[in-house]
Amino acid sequence: LLIQTFCSYSTDFEVHRNWLAITHNLPLSQWYYEATSEWTLDYPPFFAWFEYALSQVAKYFDPKMLIIENLNYTSRATIFFQRFSVIFTDILFIYAVRECCRCVNGKRAAKDILEKPTFILAVLLLWNFGLLIVDHIHFQYNGFLFGLMLLSVARLYQKRYLEGALLFAVLLHFKHIYMYVAPAYGIYLLRSYCFTANNADGSLKWRSFSLLHVTLLGLIVCLVSALSLGPFIVLGQLPQLISRLFPFKRGLCHAYWAPNFWALYNAMDKALTIFGLKCNFLDPTKIPKASMTGGLVQEFQHTVLPSVTPLATLICTFISILPSVFCLWFKPQGPRGFLQCLVLCALSSFMFGWHVHEKAILLAILPLSLLSVQRAKDAGIYLILTTTGHFSLFPLLFTSPELPIKILLMLLFTVYSFSSLKSLFRRERPLLNWLETIYLVQLVPLEIFCEIIFPLTPWKRHFPFVPLLLTSVYCALGVTYAWLKLYVSVLTERISVRQKAE
Repeated sequence: LLIQTFCSYSTDFEVHRNWLAITHNLPLSQWYYEATSEWTLDYPPFFAWFEYALSQVAKYFDPKMLIIENLNYTSRATIFFQRFSVIFTDILFIYAVRECCRCVNGKRAAKDILEKPTFILAVLLLWNFGLLIVDHIHFQYNGFLFGLMLLSVARLYQKRYLEGALLFAVLLHFKHIYMYVAPAYGIYLLRSYCFTANNADGSLKWRSFSLLHVTLLGLIVCLVSALSLGPFIVLGQLPQLISRLFPFKRGLCHAYWAPNFWALYNAMDKALTIFGLKCNFLDPTKIPKASMTGGLVQEFQHTVLPSVTPLATLICTFISILPSVFCLWFKPQGPRGFLQCLVLCALSSFMFGWHVHEKAILLAILPLSLLSVQRAKDAGIYLILTTTGHFSLFPLLFTSPELPIKILLMLLFTVYSFSSLKSLFRRERPLLNWLETIYLVQLVPLEIFCEIIFPLTPWKRHFPFVPLLLTSVYCALGVTYAWLKLYVSVLTERISVRQKAE
């Protein structure tokens, strides 16, 4: 709360205030049609009901926040309620972290509790810099949603498959971005729960297929979906609901470029455009004044490279997750294999998805924390992905008072991550090689240029998008590298296991 008093009022406050007002005042049939504000309700029904439940408490703090027409309404009571509601719902996240720590092998020798894998994991999750600034400074409700995801992961580790499936099904109807990791859940449940036995070489024993288990999983999915979508199907509003959940007209990239493949693609198109104009290969009159580097959320056409459609991103995403899904099916490697596949699905979707938000990188960082305390190779990948992924979130906090706060918090978390994991694996090889270290160190001069030097130059007036472009493109290189390195690590591990079995 002390940190929050120095932070700015982000647009997400108004987003959720508007959703509180919509669900409190309007009947169910109008929730996904109301458009007084530009921040229309675009989350699944369970989250809408969550906002409705919060509104029943919010009216005792400040009833004016629940008036739909009070756009951009702020008051001390409103901000306090919104801040406190995030903190309160984080109780679920804390419980989920506890359950995940119980699933981690804590037998590694340690001099004291501070060096135990379970303690390190708890700190990496509870003090995660990205989640802290996104929820408690920028403002969102990711904590309890990630709590549901981590709790479902813990239940699968504990072989409580139906509970894990139920929790994930509920999660999907709270926030549909978790569809990114749905293939990992589906394949793992089918492989480990619906097939009850394997052959000696780890291959499937087809006769062990359980129709009962498939039926139970199907019932869970159908019942949760019916509870969430049923009322809107009855009202004939399912198409309207889907159009709100999947607004493809918003464009390929979010206003704050996510550090993924499309950031590199856009930057390459911009570089080729500049080169073409310099060499008179392009006609300046045919190039639109506003392009993807204007920072707007909109549809646009690339100038030199082929323009990207939603279908193209879907195909790229599907192809990129296939190897991880195949590995999970043919060589599952237990819960660890599931967690590897989950992280790869999250990263692949982040890399190639349509209109990906920069905050979606947390969907890979948080579960990767569980792997980072179990193996040195995963710890190195975690440090690269976490440092670059968290740095890419800096543009979310853009005011002067927030600058020292985000730098200090990032520094504290990064120092702890490096020191604790290095201590945990001190008897093994270095976690990072010299090239990886140089790449991460270069984030420091990049931040100095973007936050201190560039605002003092005349370029800021004519090219305000440059700092964001540099941050997104540079971080995209690190995220891409971490994704490829994790993929190579997983495939190498599976090949090694197969060779040993033969």
